[in-house]
Amino acid sequence: MRTGDTAVDRPGGTDSLAGRPVSRIGFGAMQLVAYGAGRPVVDRGTAIGVLRHVIASGINHIDTAQFYGAGACNALIRDALQPFPEELVLVSKVGADETADGLVAAQQPAQLRRQVEDNLTALGVDRIPVVNLRRVDAPPGIVAEGDQRVDLDSQLAELLDLRTEGKIGAIGLSNVGPGQLRQALPAGIACVQNAHNPLDRAAEPVLDLCRRHDIAWVPFMPLGSGFPETVKATALPAVREIATALRATPAQVVLAWHLAHYSHTLLIPGTANIAHLDDNIAAGRLVLSPDAMSVLDRLAAVTPPA
Repeated sequence: MRTGDTAVDRPGGTDSLAGRPVSRIGFGAMQLVAYGAGRPVVDRGTAIGVLRHVIASGINHIDTAQFYGAGACNALIRDALQPFPEELVLVSKVGADETADGLVAAQQPAQLRRQVEDNLTALGVDRIPVVNLRRVDAPPGIVAEGDQRVDLDSQLAELLDLRTEGKIGAIGLSNVGPGQLRQALPAGIACVQNAHNPLDRAAEPVLDLCRRHDIAWVPFMPLGSGFPETVKATALPAVREIATALRATPAQVVLAWHLAHYSHTLLIPGTANIAHLDDNIAAGRLVLSPDAMSVLDRLAAVTPPA
């Protein structure tokens, strides 16, 4: 799966996503915008500066969605980076809509098609390299109810049609269990995005399937849950001790753990701050000793597959 990309020093090194060489440390654009407000969380100039710094730093994998900021996120990406560099791999996702009241499920096949079309229009492109289907069967986030409880096969059929039409290049999955990934394998899955970090290892059975089938793994909430009542890995004394010994930050230690945990992990940490972005990029140069990896691996027990 690993591919050559010797012309550019990519943060975290280079791996492959949907057959394209990408930096193993990418950028998640969600934090540039505010949910429900349709606007940047920082002033527009700062947000555009962050995106341009992403590209200047060698990152060529940007994760977005039309439902981030009700289209504001994609608008920022278009305005900051058009014409897009040839090597840039934009990844979007479908499965939800943003309304004035917040996110709502949008899982019906016709809704998925409309969301792909909305992404294409907002980004100003004819084709999106990768589109992830965000399932909402279970938390975190919204959970499907009523007619939004849609079978996976009908969703995949619609995405396969969109791929045949050339509107998307590859299909990914988000927030899925091992059974769903196995069910989707015949469609050709480029990547899986699931919650995963040293404290939350419930997705390890899905990761094991990714290892077996050489599928890229893109963990979200990589430092721990974004919910205030949940402890983050960066707050643990063991993580802080490793960081102090390496003259690194706890966040860098956790990101380095992800990169070492599976060779086809692609990180997409997000930020609206250039200094923080540079800190995330620096995590790609951090080398964890076997002892440090052992400590981090023991932070949580692996949840047995359901």
